[in-house]
Amino acid sequence: MLRFLGRRFAFMALTLVIVSIVIFAVTELLPGDVAVMILGSEATDETLAALRTQLGLDRPAPARYVDWLSGAARGDFGESLRMRTEVGPLVFERLKNSLALAGIAFAVGVPLALGLGIVAGLRKDRPIDKAITMTTLVGISVPEFVIGSVLIILFASLWPILPATSLIDPSANPLESLKYLILPAATLVLVTLAHTARMTRANVVRVLRTDYVRTAILKGMPRARVILRHVLPNALLPSITIIAINVGWMIGGLIVVETVFGYPGLGQLMIFAVTNRDVPLVQAVALLVATIYAVANLGADLLYAALNPRIRY
Repeated sequence: MLRFLGRRFAFMALTLVIVSIVIFAVTELLPGDVAVMILGSEATDETLAALRTQLGLDRPAPARYVDWLSGAARGDFGESLRMRTEVGPLVFERLKNSLALAGIAFAVGVPLALGLGIVAGLRKDRPIDKAITMTTLVGISVPEFVIGSVLIILFASLWPILPATSLIDPSANPLESLKYLILPAATLVLVTLAHTARMTRANVVRVLRTDYVRTAILKGMPRARVILRHVLPNALLPSITIIAINVGWMIGGLIVVETVFGYPGLGQLMIFAVTNRDVPLVQAVALLVATIYAVANLGADLLYAALNPRIRY
């Protein structure tokens, strides 16, 4: 088990280093001049050159990458070029908001998706299975901004029981304003529900057809015991990977949902950073999102190995 853990941690570290190189290279290739973006097109050549020297843009790219990566490893992401404030506290403040939103959606969505997938798999080709399959298919097909807009129309316009936007103070505790999180959280649940539910259904159907399940049924074992002891433990294992991917997406990939509802999270911060070519902010958010994905997948691997010892060998 220790060798397995060592390999997985080493692989995660290597992945993050490669991702950091890609992030730095992409920000280097972004169109436009950072100095011109800050000072304006009417700035003189002397002032532009002075600012480039101040920002270190006159140094070779490999040296700037090493400085940036070593600073990021210490939690120092530099200073925002637009906001003139430390990037680290700003990013982690927005991360807190995204964690609150993702946590609510995760706590509601994962049990609901697993439950629907199990029911659909156990009632294969019956009306309830067809209803669940059709509903989840719609969830996969409809984009996030459409789902969010429909929820706003229904629950903020036709039945004005919830706020249409989630405009809260970025530094405030989002859990103290739960009513502002209901609609964006519901959007996330509907978007992520489909993948997990359909994967769970397919796995339940597959496991029910295996020889050991058929043998248990033919030996007279009660159906409920067969489902609890043989079907569910094996059917839910592949769903762990999908849940881990959804966790990473919920926290770092909420750009559309946060934009629709005006929620001050990581996704909206990334939009601001890219629009204003705030390179340190773009790099910090992108690296943090990549780290979240890596940690989520590492957690899925460890849980998978704990539940299925064959994975460790």
